[in-house]
Amino acid sequence: MRDLLWADNVSFRYAAGAPLVVDGVTVRLSDGALAGILGPNGSGKTTLLRLLSGTHHPTSGRVLLADRPLAQFARKEAARRIAVVPQETELAFEYTALEIVLMGRHPHLGVFTVEGPDDLRIARDAMAATGTSQLADRPFHQLSGGEKQRVVIAGALAQIGRFSSEPSAPSAALLLDEPTASLDLGYQLEISSLLTRLNKERGVTMAISTHDLNLAASVCHELVLMRGGKVIAAGPTGEVLTPDNIQRLYDVEADVHTHPLTGHVTVVPVRRVTRP
Repeated sequence: MRDLLWADNVSFRYAAGAPLVVDGVTVRLSDGALAGILGPNGSGKTTLLRLLSGTHHPTSGRVLLADRPLAQFARKEAARRIAVVPQETELAFEYTALEIVLMGRHPHLGVFTVEGPDDLRIARDAMAATGTSQLADRPFHQLSGGEKQRVVIAGALAQIGRFSSEPSAPSAALLLDEPTASLDLGYQLEISSLLTRLNKERGVTMAISTHDLNLAASVCHELVLMRGGKVIAAGPTGEVLTPDNIQRLYDVEADVHTHPLTGHVTVVPVRRVTRP
């Protein structure tokens, strides 16, 4: 399977002379992948997502989208292929949920043009795919955390336009930064199920930055483990999520086993350990 997004030995620092936040990282995101990026605070996960999305440019190395340097894409062209779901979405003005989703169509509009019937159809398709159709006329600020997250994901889907009703749409990627961080357990399960379904049924390629080891284990096919801006392990989830790797990543001793009901790898932290 060909690579859709490829970070090729990328490094990044926020200012000249500052330490590297991402240091020589190579990550390949194949078409149709569902990958997790794990690591402690300050490990470079969010910065790597920004490099993959093109909002940050590598200090060295390169990012490729469909075998073409991302830096060669016009901003709108790249935005039609890569959408980002941030941790939180705060708005200065009041919008309905449908208006939020329609904002995702902006990269597809010409200068001085507004959304047309096709854009509205795609937005409503995105809301149907995320189970948010009934929220269309609700003010966004009145929605619960889980509802807001699903609406924002719908907007990202409308942005990349990857639907079964549009088989000719080019391959595209959804990059999610801590998608369940502020949600209660019920909404965490809901978002996990949604992401799995979008990947399986609609072929949406995803990279998820998260602290939640069990979310990553239950959803992601492959993992990238980062610490100190470097990749310390990468590969299939079952091979990468081991007690030794978790200790290297978080300085935590953990019990890792396959849950008898779900069949997923489950991680139970046991104790903090001190590095020699």
